[in-house]
Amino acid sequence: MSKQLRIAIFSDIHGNLAGLDACLADLQAQGGADIHVAAGDLCMDGPKPKKVLQRLQEVGAQCVRGNTDRYIGAQSDEDLAGADPSDRKQIEWQRKEIGEKWVAWLRELPFSLRFGTKDNQLLVVHANPTTDDEHLWPGVEDAVLKRLIGKETAGTIAFGHLHIPFVRIWRGKTLVNVSSAGLPKDGDPRAGYAILTERSGGWEVRHRRAAFDVKKVATALADCGIPGSSDLISTLRRHRYKRLKSLIP
Repeated sequence: MSKQLRIAIFSDIHGNLAGLDACLADLQAQGGADIHVAAGDLCMDGPKPKKVLQRLQEVGAQCVRGNTDRYIGAQSDEDLAGADPSDRKQIEWQRKEIGEKWVAWLRELPFSLRFGTKDNQLLVVHANPTTDDEHLWPGVEDAVLKRLIGKETAGTIAFGHLHIPFVRIWRGKTLVNVSSAGLPKDGDPRAGYAILTERSGGWEVRHRRAAFDVKKVATALADCGIPGSSDLISTLRRHRYKRLKSLIP
């Protein structure tokens, strides 16, 4: 085999530069990576969307488009499918913050990226191989996986959207949620990402966590003028889904 690829995947940064930088620093301490990939939802809900995009550009990250990136780049109501009506003001704020150049850039991002050889391929998407907005929970039913993944040929599929890290083997495929680099929701306040290393017959997965200053990000949310800041701060500080409050302390 030729040189084995080592790929760092960051997803759901959500305009949190502190979270992204914490992950990048941790990655550097782990020996770095050959390729940086951002798996979507780069800006929405965070105080520093433009700086996040600039940082990704600085490290040469390859990016896929998440559902909220689609909302920001929307040119029609169809592109806003799935967006909460209450998010419209924030979408406009995000567009003004990053400027038309970056809005167009988000709009043109690909749905997916592929790495490795045909018989040992890694697919990176935002939510799943079919849509950018349907969650894959760790215990999702076989019928749902068959509908969303059944025809995919890649042996390893990495994604985010859910903000909860996990690995699941399904019909010989390795499913990897890489967590969230900016808005974790598994009860752990630290930012998360994953390092995937190409091996013979599959990809080795390492989940990593990196602490960032949550209070500082909350203050930035309060001060930046983003619509709905109080709700965004609550979500950041809770670092878990409301529906999981009885399961995650």
